[in-house]
Amino acid sequence: MHPAVFLDRDGVIIENRASYVLDWSDVKFYPQALDALAKASASPYKFVIVTNQSAVGRGRMTLEKAEELNHRLVAHIERAGGRIDGVFLCPHAPEANCTCRKPEPGLIIQAAEKLCLDLNRSILIGDALSDLLAGQAAGVNRLALVRTGRGLSQKRLPVPNHLKPFVTYNTLTDALADLLEGK
Repeated sequence: MHPAVFLDRDGVIIENRASYVLDWSDVKFYPQALDALAKASASPYKFVIVTNQSAVGRGRMTLEKAEELNHRLVAHIERAGGRIDGVFLCPHAPEANCTCRKPEPGLIIQAAEKLCLDLNRSILIGDALSDLLAGQAAGVNRLALVRTGRGLSQKRLPVPNHLKPFVTYNTLTDALADLLEGK
């Protein structure tokens, strides 16, 4: 069983877009995120992207297109020296009430089963409270919010009473440097 670093995609690795990331031309990496993933690539942690992609469920793009974008994203990260061990996406619109759309824990649980991950020793880094809630519901022990993407505005929202304490970092670089150093 391996520990993992679960990463939200939009707002953590690439910039969020109000009109969704529908095409490769919409992908804008945070340069610091690519550097951070490259520096962390030797870590014993598995790196797993867990991402809601409701544009599929809303009919804005096909599942195949979403998977192609994720494949290209991983290839780009690898060319920059980083490593992604798995990508799990929820293609459903919010009204589908599925168990894989964050804040539900389904994506994280799927990843844990497929990749033999130890959730108790794992970390989740997201830019939204829904990311943290999903991690907590799945049993991820350490939760972190980054201020990139929606993170800054999420910090101004009331934190749900049942959400356990989490740490906040400016960027993925800061989060990985601190969280992986302490292992």
